[in-house]
Amino acid sequence: MLALPAVLTHNQANQCLAALVLALDKAPAQVELDVSALQEFDSSALAVLLELRRACLRVGKELCIVAASQRLMHLAALYGVGSLLAFASNASTS
Repeated sequence: MLALPAVLTHNQANQCLAALVLALDKAPAQVELDVSALQEFDSSALAVLLELRRACLRVGKELCIVAASQRLMHLAALYGVGSLLAFASNASTS
């Protein structure tokens, strides 16, 4: 399972995305991304999630986002991209 760090803002976005995309080679067809550690984030986190989704689609894999906080899901809905991101139903309450 892949995971996001506790902090994902504009400053960390490119490095985080690059590491996640590199890890796709070894990931199964259903790529699970644990976002439970994510505490401090901005809209750059959504950009990382969307680009990771695109990278998965390019290699024939499916992205499932696990343990998303209500804050993250709300931000995705606010930006109109919530329906593009596959949030698992077991969202955390933070």
